[in-house]
Amino acid sequence: MPEALIDRMRPHVDKTIASLERKEFRIDPIAGETYSRATSIVSAAYKRHGSILERSLRERLSDCDYFTVWHEPKFQIPSEVDHVVSSRNSEIGNSLPVEMPYRPGARTLQVDAFVFDRRVKTLRAYELKRGNGEFDSGKKRSILRDVLSIQCLLKSYGASVGHQPELVESRLISYYGVRVLPDPLNIFGVDLDDHFVFRVRDPIEEVNAYFQEQLYSLLARVSGLSDAEMASFCPACPLHNSDDAALH
Repeated sequence: MPEALIDRMRPHVDKTIASLERKEFRIDPIAGETYSRATSIVSAAYKRHGSILERSLRERLSDCDYFTVWHEPKFQIPSEVDHVVSSRNSEIGNSLPVEMPYRPGARTLQVDAFVFDRRVKTLRAYELKRGNGEFDSGKKRSILRDVLSIQCLLKSYGASVGHQPELVESRLISYYGVRVLPDPLNIFGVDLDDHFVFRVRDPIEEVNAYFQEQLYSLLARVSGLSDAEMASFCPACPLHNSDDAALH
């Protein structure tokens, strides 16, 4: 029986919180020192939460007996793939996959998760975003280009790493539900269990709740506010709704 996801992720979350506590910041003349630091910490926490989500997803999917899961920080995109995607696949209605050979390219992408299902020989690639804010049209086009470029190379890439997928798919996960790409390219956190046919979301939400609790505890320390004062700013804070709230 594998160790619970929250237990595996707790050291990573604690390390993230410690790095936020050490973060240097610039005092804003309007906000003052306390709120400038809190704002700096929260802004950095949004970005680092993305990394926590990615790692949590890979860790949880690895618990499935028939999944092989990994990630690739430098997935190669040859220039000819970009040309094909720009000319043929820029409109989703005309975006039937074009299979192209995987080889060293002019640019690279970070692919947050590959999932090979050994039962049905499918290989899927995922980019994960928090999905709690809107992107401008230029950024959406860039994300679409990346997702479709990966799709073109995925079958060849799978063979290059020792798999022989019969079906390949490239998808974007917008965890908190703000749509970036049209169906079927965009999936959301609430749909992860159905998509993977495996319990994914609740274990990740446990990690999110722990990160939120530790973040609020850090903000309380750096602000110098009491628990009661913190509660008045955010009644929903998990620090004030848990049995051991007095310990924080």
